[in-house]
Amino acid sequence: MSSPHTPPSAPSAACLQPSTAIDSDHPLVLAFAREHAAGQTERERAVSLYLAVRDRLRYDPYRIDLSAPGMRASTALSQEFGWCVPKAVALAAVARAAGIPARLGFADVRNHLSTERLRLTMKTDVFAWHGYTALWIDGAWRKATPAFNLSLCEKFGLLPLEFDGASDSLYHPYDRAGQRHMEYVNERGQFDDLPLATIRATFAELYPFWTQAPDVGTADFAQDAARESGA
Repeated sequence: MSSPHTPPSAPSAACLQPSTAIDSDHPLVLAFAREHAAGQTERERAVSLYLAVRDRLRYDPYRIDLSAPGMRASTALSQEFGWCVPKAVALAAVARAAGIPARLGFADVRNHLSTERLRLTMKTDVFAWHGYTALWIDGAWRKATPAFNLSLCEKFGLLPLEFDGASDSLYHPYDRAGQRHMEYVNERGQFDDLPLATIRATFAELYPFWTQAPDVGTADFAQDAARESGA
């Protein structure tokens, strides 16, 4: 694994191989890749996979499972939901399954699409280890962020995050109404595999109550956000 602060100039062999989290050899991952990697070029197939992961897996930050099985790509695909990291893992896995080198990227962000329940649990509006996927397309790494599904964006007046396979796809700083949406405050780098132990340690330090809150995992994020935003 390279230093997280020095993105490599070219993909290593690991960027096409399955791992514990990026289980690109799992039958569910292979089937998803076969169904959704549409297009004549690698760029077209990458875009098609991005849209499929973005919109077919519902964004849900209430249901966080930091166990090894809970963070696997195949788990996110079978559940059809996930928060930003499992969705980034899923995109990396289906990309590798389709022959597109992929890595995981992370940054700390201030996310303004939150709820009172989540803010009270986290005690902050900064999300550490926000996940995105880096895809090797046409000789360069392209950042793709599949977290917020289209229906969620439409409901809350967010600009849906598109990906063209030619430029980086990172979240807009403002929503449709000009309100603050997403601020990137710290870049953590790119990795060939999920640095799960480090993520767990950070969450235990910054969010000691998040995964222990009894009502978070059973609540509905979209309903809470809709009620608070008046959508």
